[in-house]
Amino acid sequence: MNPFLAAGQIIVSIALMAAILLQARGTGLSSTFGGDSAVYRSRRGVERRLWQFTIVLMVLFVVFSLSSFVFAPTGG
Repeated sequence: MNPFLAAGQIIVSIALMAAILLQARGTGLSSTFGGDSAVYRSRRGVERRLWQFTIVLMVLFVVFSLSSFVFAPTGG
């Protein structure tokens, strides 16, 4: 495995986990039993940029994963 691809995949995965955890506001069991309902609320400002950034990180993670598979040394 290429060390640059491995390092890139690790960095992107850590950033993706952080972006997902930053969005986890209000999604616990309290919202299940009548808490803050965000079903019809639209994303605005920083929340929207964080959502878009998460999508970009997800696409980058898939690209790094596929490229590490394609460029993996073949045993034989």
